[in-house]
Amino acid sequence: MSQPALHIATYNIHKGFSQFNRRMMVHELRERLRHLNPDIVFLQEVQGLHLGHAERHADWPGRPQHEFLADEIWQSAYGRNMIYDHGHHGNAILSRFPILHAHNQDVTHLQFEKRGMLHCRIELPQGPAAHCVCVHLSLFGHSRRRQMDALADYLDSLDQPDAPLIVAGDFNDWRSRACEHLARRLHLQEVFSHAVGGRPVRSFPAAMPMFRLDRIYVRGFNVQSTAVHYGPPWSAISDHAALSAFLTRHGT
Repeated sequence: MSQPALHIATYNIHKGFSQFNRRMMVHELRERLRHLNPDIVFLQEVQGLHLGHAERHADWPGRPQHEFLADEIWQSAYGRNMIYDHGHHGNAILSRFPILHAHNQDVTHLQFEKRGMLHCRIELPQGPAAHCVCVHLSLFGHSRRRQMDALADYLDSLDQPDAPLIVAGDFNDWRSRACEHLARRLHLQEVFSHAVGGRPVRSFPAAMPMFRLDRIYVRGFNVQSTAVHYGPPWSAISDHAALSAFLTRHGT
């Protein structure tokens, strides 16, 4: 009997605000994610705490955004990266399946641009647990290369070269240089590039995507289908499009 497909998604949520911070959209975001209904969600620019927003917005959630979004649907893990006087933000992973372990690895290269990668080991219904990593890389090419090396070094240190692996997030990699680098070191496949001549998909800005910033890389999975969620209503929620994919394990 074939296994059910694993539905995953990645989304830079812009701290719960629409493009140019015009409107607070975290409630609409939660409804969109529930409608999409993925098994595992990789989120970037997640607001863990912001005292100013809590004062200005009467309906600002009383919990960190990752807990508010997960609610009773998913488990959640959060990696705090950028810390300031009035709060902090970072990456989060939401999972329908048990999160066995979570670790946030600091990959900061430039001190004014704090970055981290959130690694979770997630139990799946059948077969070995999957390593899931949520990333949000630097705006600067040299720093991105350093961070990708740090990511590969960290995953190599786990000494599980054949373990199922998903790396997703905002790579800020409009020149598509991450694909070759990660594919070579970690034997990863970018899900939108699996077709002959395929390339990472455009995901920014969400209203009419022009730049290939967001990615989903996998190892140990077959890509069944992919989707880019842009335009209304997604473009009213964040400046990035959401990406999703259905995966099956190798051999199924």
